[in-house]
Amino acid sequence: MKDPIGTRDIGPRVGTPLWLYMAAATAAGAALLAFSSLELGLDQLANLAGEPLVWVLLCMVTLGELRPIAMPGQAPGSGAPTSLPFTFALVIFYGLPVAALLQCAATVIAGAARRHAPHRTAFNAAQYVLTLGTADAVLRLTLPGIVTSPWLPAGGELIAIALAGAASFLVNRVLVLSAVAMHERVPLQQVMFKGLGQQVYVNTVLLSLSPLIVIAMTHSVLYVPLFAFPLGALYTSALLSVKRDHQANHDELTGLANRKLLTVRARQEVDQAHQRGTRVGLLLLDLDRFKEVNDTLGHPTGDRLLQTLARRLTHSVRPADLVARLGGDEFAILLPQVRDTASAREVALRLRGALSEPVRMDGMDFDLQVSTGIALYPDDAPDFELLMQRADVAMYVAKADRTGVESYDPGKDRNSTARLSMYSELRRGLADGALEMHYQPKVSLADDRPIGLEALARWRHPHRGLLTPDEFMPVIEHSNLFRAFTGQVLDITLARVAQWRKAGLTLPVAVNLGVRELLDPELPETVAAALREHGVPPGQLVLEISEQTLITDLGATTGAVERLRSLGVGLALDDFGTGHFTLAQLAGLPLDEVKIHGSFTARLVDGTANGRTVVHGAIALVHALGMRTTAEGVQTRALAEAARDTGCHAAQGHHLARPMKARDVPAWMSAHDTGTPV
Repeated sequence: MKDPIGTRDIGPRVGTPLWLYMAAATAAGAALLAFSSLELGLDQLANLAGEPLVWVLLCMVTLGELRPIAMPGQAPGSGAPTSLPFTFALVIFYGLPVAALLQCAATVIAGAARRHAPHRTAFNAAQYVLTLGTADAVLRLTLPGIVTSPWLPAGGELIAIALAGAASFLVNRVLVLSAVAMHERVPLQQVMFKGLGQQVYVNTVLLSLSPLIVIAMTHSVLYVPLFAFPLGALYTSALLSVKRDHQANHDELTGLANRKLLTVRARQEVDQAHQRGTRVGLLLLDLDRFKEVNDTLGHPTGDRLLQTLARRLTHSVRPADLVARLGGDEFAILLPQVRDTASAREVALRLRGALSEPVRMDGMDFDLQVSTGIALYPDDAPDFELLMQRADVAMYVAKADRTGVESYDPGKDRNSTARLSMYSELRRGLADGALEMHYQPKVSLADDRPIGLEALARWRHPHRGLLTPDEFMPVIEHSNLFRAFTGQVLDITLARVAQWRKAGLTLPVAVNLGVRELLDPELPETVAAALREHGVPPGQLVLEISEQTLITDLGATTGAVERLRSLGVGLALDDFGTGHFTLAQLAGLPLDEVKIHGSFTARLVDGTANGRTVVHGAIALVHALGMRTTAEGVQTRALAEAARDTGCHAAQGHHLARPMKARDVPAWMSAHDTGTPV
């Protein structure tokens, strides 16, 4: 699995600390290899070259270099090599000279096969020699009698072998991670303990095979290749796990981090910056006029262009910076360590220059410009959610003013003061129980009976009165209040549903979910706990997910929808027909119902045959997928009749019933549950 955006094959600049370190390590490894090789005479080398066992081991070590045990969070193609047990067995059986020579040969072959840069291959070979030299030294110190080659250890000598393995693991980790820390420009302790437990476990498993391989070597050369089967199973299992992890956290098209990974990483960096007293920068980039490429040349060409731009972005930032694709032609750059706004602006200008170079594709040159917004923690925002919002504001200012790059300026954010004030008031309102739920009935178009309710949140503001979601949901979606909001909505709604059940009213009640709520990993447990607490059957709760929510990150949201489906709750797609979602995408989702947006439903009575045909065709295809359809925004009797004639099974709108307070629902239901026209 080759990393399409990896930067480790880019050579360090001469004279930098990383260049000096790699040069010193390579020289030390070469010196140790040359010195240890003096123990082997020409006759002994000739004898070894004629042994089939040596060639079999070289093949196994080379194959192991090409098949490392991948681990989550590591770059593709890296990890503990499955060559480790064979190389360590060579140290035990033959000693350092033979083990180092075979390992260096295998490293060069594997480096050429994987197209590693020469400096990277040389450093890898050198660190292997130094690591094996450490193991050999520990064996010689703990077992002074080792002077012959080959040597077969006895059972009581396994402790010395374990010490040698532990020492080699420690030296190898320090050598490699020191280079990684310099490459990514982060403190050594930040990477030294990352994934340490898993690394220790995998290396222990691999090294424990070495004594068995030594025993097999003494009996028959044919036994040695048999170890490829358990190692192959271990490699395949780890690879599948890493692929799943990679797919969940990376964009499928470009290989960049997705919004989920950006959020997790940014929160970690913000927490560390808070402890260190440093700054974190966030850049949001949006390509100008990219839609023209898709519309003119098609999406395949646009996709290839995005892949090219993703590589340019990755190779224009520091290794420790995170490049993410948020969706469409929008990208984000996380700068874990940045001095000030001027430094972040330098990065943005460098990226702008890299992306502005013409891209030649299909015989054409593409000149694209990018608009970039910059925001810094803690200068511009106290947390990641607001940092994202502020960078977004700056990006749109850059796009509107056509300046290319803009830093966040509160004076240009007309909503910043009002939003901050609303954020504080909303936080207090949630704590004080100022949230109310109103309920709008959903009516069957076949017999005019109510068949469900939709719960709609209202906030009773102390000065502005009762506010609708349009006035406060943007603040919730872009802050850390979404989890508390979702919990209260479910608690209030399900408590009311439980009361209605006791009174004999058992219609399903729908609750809306935003993108933040849907992608919250704790949402399934929150829903399940609320259902248990109020004793409401899962089938009486319907979760409505809007088109805009699903297209934010279709892969992640599909997984979230499937987890909710496992709870047994109903699922509905809200606002269908607003132009974001396709029926092909709809087919892959476990939904019960599709709610047609009012703007789409209105085409049934707009006087054009094309409008009615499009809506009728969409509804027919939804039915073919086994899902029900509900017309939203039904404001007139004519529209209700047109929706019924087109095949919609239900409708919502002011013509049928307006949202009402919970106390008014039972009386309304009693008056309208007789089949009389609403």
